[in-house]
Amino acid sequence: MSPVIELFSPTTAQRYRQVVRATVDRTADRVAHVDRPTTSTPAAELRRRVRAIDLDAAPLGTDQALAEVDDLFVSEAVWFHDPAYLAHLNCPVALPAVAAEAVLAAVNPSVDTWDQSRIGTEIERHVIDWVAGRIGFNAGDGVFTSGGSQSNLQALLLARAAMPSGTPPVVFATAESHFSVRRSAQLLGLPDDAVVDVRTDAAGRMLPAALATAITDARAAGRTPMAVVATGGTTDRGVIDPLQPIADVCDLEDVWLHVDAAYGCGLLVSPTRRHLLAGIERARSVTADFHKAFFQPVSSSALVVRDPADLRRASWHADYLNPEDAAEPNQVDKSLQTTRRFDALKLWATLRAAGADALGRAFDAVVDLAAQTHALVAAHDDLVLVAPTQLSTVLFRWQPAGMPDDEADALVGPLRAALLAEGRVLIAKTVVDGRPCNKLTLLNPETTIEHMRTSLDHVAAMAADLRASTTATTGAAR
Repeated sequence: MSPVIELFSPTTAQRYRQVVRATVDRTADRVAHVDRPTTSTPAAELRRRVRAIDLDAAPLGTDQALAEVDDLFVSEAVWFHDPAYLAHLNCPVALPAVAAEAVLAAVNPSVDTWDQSRIGTEIERHVIDWVAGRIGFNAGDGVFTSGGSQSNLQALLLARAAMPSGTPPVVFATAESHFSVRRSAQLLGLPDDAVVDVRTDAAGRMLPAALATAITDARAAGRTPMAVVATGGTTDRGVIDPLQPIADVCDLEDVWLHVDAAYGCGLLVSPTRRHLLAGIERARSVTADFHKAFFQPVSSSALVVRDPADLRRASWHADYLNPEDAAEPNQVDKSLQTTRRFDALKLWATLRAAGADALGRAFDAVVDLAAQTHALVAAHDDLVLVAPTQLSTVLFRWQPAGMPDDEADALVGPLRAALLAEGRVLIAKTVVDGRPCNKLTLLNPETTIEHMRTSLDHVAAMAADLRASTTATTGAAR
């Protein structure tokens, strides 16, 4: 008999148990034996395996299809929980959130309207109220989003809706701000020069005096300040703009202040470092990415506003979605999305299981680890520390004494690529002050300084091998 699609329903409840248990068992077996963040399988081979599968071929049936998922995907996955995964803003995930994700997949709620997920709507609203309280918004509101880029886009959309029309709008940010600020301006149809880079200090933090000057210059040029985007944890340097004096400028100039705390939102629950976000409560809107600093599965982000009325500046009425009863909660008016996952449940489960203090201690642990790793890099014979951080990034370059800058710069990209191809230690690359460098982003509270010592020694050894092979190749060519 030909396979049929098996739907989740009362009649398949026992089958659901079998299928999910088998899948969970396979994944648990995989993770139990992980000894590096990913495999060394060449990219061409990965592509060949995927392209070799004919999606119009005879179906396999549920059990074989899921076994294939394990063999094809899980066996080659990138594991963010591994101590040698040091590349990007990806975190290991909390078990209560993983279990809640399974509930979401099965029940499949959409929280765009109350009648599609009544209790889900109430849970999301309660979680948002909790986040708003942590920010310092006593009567704030918000909505879960797909990620920081969408949260930033919606914040700028609301800021544009709040500004007077008639003159060209200007958004003030820094060169360290997330790329989504400029992408959002593009999506909103703003002029190419709508985002003005405000000068920063040596650590990459916005200078409030330079912001005040930039706003004055914009007004003198006949342009209207639309928003200031301050960053609560820049992606590369992991530094926090001085929020209090920036808020002073925004209050004086009556400009919308948005704080992109996608990375640094973990400080909201930190027992020791909450003061680093002092002034965030004076923003009009805030981005928080729980799938970065709260150890949640992707996706889990939110846009939170101080004044609930601001969230409805971009609302749109649709008869088939909007409730007739004004007392019925209306979520679709708050969101850029219509169909929307109930991602708040994952954070709810984590808070109920472990509590906010445990999340804060875990985030503190990675910030502490970054400080220890900075000292490790600074003491290393062949590594150079590029910049300080307030969060959990480490910017460095392999550059033994006497090596010219151009030679060190030329090794940054090949070093990352060689490590990725090997699969044993994963790092990233970026550009700081016009020069390329390698980057670590630490988000695993179970990683130790000994793990970091081992990883950095391996990175340095790989760099030395690359240099030797490059020198040998150059010499042979001569």
